[in-house]
Amino acid sequence: MKRAELLESLPRHGVFDLAVVGGGATGLGVALDAALRGFSVVLLESHDFAGGTSSRSTKLLHGGVRYLAQGNLALVREALAERATVLRIAPHLAQPLPFVMPSYRWWQTPFYGLGLKLYDLLAGGAGLGRTEFLNREQTLQALPGVQPKGLRGGVKYWDGQFDDARLALALARSAEAAGAQVLNYAEVTAVRQLSSGDAPLSLLDVTDRRGGVLLQLQARCVVNATGVWVDALRDHTQPAANQGAASRMVSPSQGVHVVVDRDFLPGGHALLVPKTRDGRVLFAVPWLGKLVLGTTDTPRRDLPREPDAFAEELEFILGEASQALSRPVRREDVRSLWVGLRPLVAAPEAAEGGTKVLSREHTIVVDANGLVTVTGGKWTTYRAMAEDVLARCFASRLLPYRASGQSASHVLLGAATASPTTPLHAAPGLHLYGSQGPQVAACPGQANVLGAGLTEAMVRYAVRFEYAQTVEDVLARRWRVLFLDAAEAHRLAPAVEAILAEELGADPELASFQALCKRYLPAAALAG
Repeated sequence: MKRAELLESLPRHGVFDLAVVGGGATGLGVALDAALRGFSVVLLESHDFAGGTSSRSTKLLHGGVRYLAQGNLALVREALAERATVLRIAPHLAQPLPFVMPSYRWWQTPFYGLGLKLYDLLAGGAGLGRTEFLNREQTLQALPGVQPKGLRGGVKYWDGQFDDARLALALARSAEAAGAQVLNYAEVTAVRQLSSGDAPLSLLDVTDRRGGVLLQLQARCVVNATGVWVDALRDHTQPAANQGAASRMVSPSQGVHVVVDRDFLPGGHALLVPKTRDGRVLFAVPWLGKLVLGTTDTPRRDLPREPDAFAEELEFILGEASQALSRPVRREDVRSLWVGLRPLVAAPEAAEGGTKVLSREHTIVVDANGLVTVTGGKWTTYRAMAEDVLARCFASRLLPYRASGQSASHVLLGAATASPTTPLHAAPGLHLYGSQGPQVAACPGQANVLGAGLTEAMVRYAVRFEYAQTVEDVLARRWRVLFLDAAEAHRLAPAVEAILAEELGADPELASFQALCKRYLPAAALAG
């Protein structure tokens, strides 16, 4: 259904069983699961799907190697099981990836190796490959480009990687195919309770940010899945006199990622440094033809939609990467620099302990007015989080109980029947669409390659089938050029804008996107 038709039809729907506010990993997971169970669902996202945290992850599907040291084995076990589920239901967007942890001291290989053997044990049948101890030569072969000075050996283990924004799109389209109504650029400005008693209803005020249309929708249950912004929506559901009174659920943290060319670490293995100088971990992950370096974990009080890296964060990543690799990584080597805000669950110790002590596990709260808020967690466990949210809705009698909608076995749109032949760390191409590739190629302009593997047909497909409304939607999330090479994204933007203007008949917001490209480049401003 076209956007204009959807905007016109939504108010005529009547009462939805469930309204989900927030189109990131968690909200999309809830919408899909609820639709599979037969509920009538509307999902509303104020910007673009996965436009916030859910497109800015480290691109890893993992059980949480770092959580082993914390002794949180239950969290690791759940995440490992969910990792296997995502790999199964979206093999075109999520694949196994081997990691190598190099050792420079005699004790590191046995110490970390034993921990990773436990990781294998916890994974059980969901394991992706066995942990191996590598000698110096094997480590250099697996990680060409690693720092050879003092290298003694390494440990190889397996985890998963994925394309987060495209997985979010697959969830949105799968939810729509299951009967949900999904709408981006639809901002919920207020949620009010209409009635009380056995069958309460909520009224949602919604503004279409692309056309200015105002909507009012009714729902029996409202789920707040707005990530780091959950507290703001909770305030919007309160009477004016009570706004700001609710305790904060989120203590935000930001993670910075730096992208450089693959020649810094050629090959198909990722690098993990288990302990940097401040006690964190450093990843160097091959992804879509580039190398992603990260990440940081820095407390932040404000909640900008487009956060910037702090100078010390960039210097930290460049410094640690330069120590781990045989070539120093300089500012001018950076192809893109992007930042994501993590919705860490607030805790009393946050003030003293920093964000490393805060919980990555999710929390669900049902307010007195019936608003169900979920926050925390991580991409790997989005599906389990969705099941927990619906279980809480049932327990609070906001929705009638219905058995699981088989979200663990429901393959997402585009999942190919055959095993993928192109690794996810290869340069982007038509393979990222999975079984939808022929439909993409059938759009006009398949032979017109704009650059970075992007064709005119892909841009038209993004508008017609993937909800794209702006140049940013296309070049940041449908095709990940902004996250891979901001200068190339800046160059491609005018051509994409021309196609979008033809398809949409509306402003694709070229100028704002080109300004954004400059913020993703730390070394030098772009011309034009």
